[in-house]
Amino acid sequence: MSAADHADERFAPSAEFSAHALIRSRNDLNALCERAAREPEEFWGELARQELHWFEPFQRVLQWEAPFARWFVGGRTNVAYNCIDRHLASWRRNKAAIVWEGENGEQRILTFQELYREVARFANGLKSLGYGKGDRAIIYMPMVPEAAIAMLACARLGIIHSVVFGGFSPEAIKTRVDDLEANLAITADAGVRRGREVPLKRNMDQALRDCPGVRHCVVLHHRGARDAQGAAIGAMQATRDLWWHELVSGQSEQCAAEPLDSEHPLYVLYTSGTTGKPKGVVHTTAGYLLQCHMTMQWVFDLHEEDTYWCTADVGWVTGHSYIVYGPLSMGATTLMYEGAPDFPQPDRFWRVIEKYRVSVFYTSPTAIRSFIKTGDEWPQKHDLSSLRLLGSVGEPINPAAWRWYHKVIGGERCPIVDTWWQTETGSIMIAPVPGAVATKPGSATLPLPGVQADIIDSHGAPVGPGQQGYLVIRHPWPSMFRTLYRDDARYKEVYWSRFPGIYFTGDAARRDADGYFWVLGRVDDVINVSGHRLSTMEAESAMVRHPAVAEAAAVGKPHELKGQALVVFATVKSGRQRSPELSEELRDWIASEIGSFARPDEVRLVEALPKTRSGKIMRRLLRELVVSDKVSGDTTTLEDYSVILKLSSEGKEEEEILSEKKGS
Repeated sequence: MSAADHADERFAPSAEFSAHALIRSRNDLNALCERAAREPEEFWGELARQELHWFEPFQRVLQWEAPFARWFVGGRTNVAYNCIDRHLASWRRNKAAIVWEGENGEQRILTFQELYREVARFANGLKSLGYGKGDRAIIYMPMVPEAAIAMLACARLGIIHSVVFGGFSPEAIKTRVDDLEANLAITADAGVRRGREVPLKRNMDQALRDCPGVRHCVVLHHRGARDAQGAAIGAMQATRDLWWHELVSGQSEQCAAEPLDSEHPLYVLYTSGTTGKPKGVVHTTAGYLLQCHMTMQWVFDLHEEDTYWCTADVGWVTGHSYIVYGPLSMGATTLMYEGAPDFPQPDRFWRVIEKYRVSVFYTSPTAIRSFIKTGDEWPQKHDLSSLRLLGSVGEPINPAAWRWYHKVIGGERCPIVDTWWQTETGSIMIAPVPGAVATKPGSATLPLPGVQADIIDSHGAPVGPGQQGYLVIRHPWPSMFRTLYRDDARYKEVYWSRFPGIYFTGDAARRDADGYFWVLGRVDDVINVSGHRLSTMEAESAMVRHPAVAEAAAVGKPHELKGQALVVFATVKSGRQRSPELSEELRDWIASEIGSFARPDEVRLVEALPKTRSGKIMRRLLRELVVSDKVSGDTTTLEDYSVILKLSSEGKEEEEILSEKKGS
């Protein structure tokens, strides 16, 4: 069935859940939303004064000169202080802040008091090296508490940090180091995934070969990593590299938080765009933290006794907002897990939930689909009765996966908060408030208080119920990104030029008769692979760097587990032969250039690519081919229709070869 077929399928919150929820009725939620729409500055200003600690109060809530915003103008605060220090004056100082489990079963628990001491020692270590406000750090870490400690120490001192996902290659790290002009790197000897070590230090060494601006690289001794011959993975360079434990040895366990302007950049997170160069999304201090903090309340309905687990990686925005900054600012217990969800067996996540009595669980549709594939028997082996709320993030969740999640994992008692937001928005924008809103499988439901979302047509006019259009945000919001790093022009062009004064999300959506939003996916050439946004241009740029490739075009196709899979069409240079061996070599090449998550499902070596008369590759036609093996759209601008016929026949031949190989 399509999403439209489920528009009237509703799951209302139980009376028991609503009775204990922070927002208990639709009337209460409507009153909050109406006030936010009527008086947005008063609404956010009041919350900022109530919910955050300020060293100096702000003088003005919002300064808006489209498309540039400044929130809580004149105020001074500190994200790390709000996440740690203010909890130390209460009973929370001995509450678990971070619960961590490694893939090998190792476990650690840090209370807020212990987290404060670790952050202070590391921050003092960085200060001893001469780092402070305005410096820039690249953090390339496994999913360990020290990743959060490094982020919080940077936030404490005003060091702008950029966390790089541990699956990225040296070339991808180097690109980010160069753009950020980073002068500090923080990494570990290695991480672990499915029992194998990920050589983080060695990758960092390769990335920094041509980055003389990085003065120091701090290395966490996490795995004692060694290769098959017993040699250490990544040699320490005497003038640049320092061991984490040696840096913090003897450092004071007290470190005052730097009072920072509300608009001081907190972090820069690189995300794929429609060109080959990743975009450096800039998030600042006060507004970002406030909306992360409030959405933790509104969406996850957090109570003091909750153990909350978001399964994302800290290298993505979800890890920033909903593993580190949002939960800790709320004084919540946040769980971190290093490893694969199905290692050593497919029930690893359910074991963790049972072991730590997780009550709020936030994961991706990709993970949910993989759980469905392994079978119901794995979660049924475990006591999941501690769960009271489930969440979904990363892409729209299909109704069948939603219902499985609700029945098998939630026992038909847990509301599901299907959340829509982006790296650029900083926090959740559209999601059900679980005690007040009936959910519909596949719909993110309604905009949260203070979020003025709309769906419009190509002329900027609102569309009616059931009609598809562009998802936009009409009014600035506190956690909005402020610009693209060192690229105001691109910021304006990509996000604010199509509909002046209105934020263009790049997503298509429709709204049903109840006002519920159904997000339909990207309208540009960015695909979502297992929750990771990947620019097709970035994949193409990497492909043509291979000496055998002349041209390349990358597209996405639906995938049962990943949501979307990458398919690359490539032509080879004169003198090179097309072969299955070269296709496999090119799949490995993309993985090495970008990261293993970007490995194409297919590399199709073809004679030619479909182009317009002006020479532009018609990726739309390629997308139609990989989905249905035929072209039904407009081909009037196609230079040579025979190219499409050849691609179609070549695709069928390739499928027959693969089928024969599987049969043998």
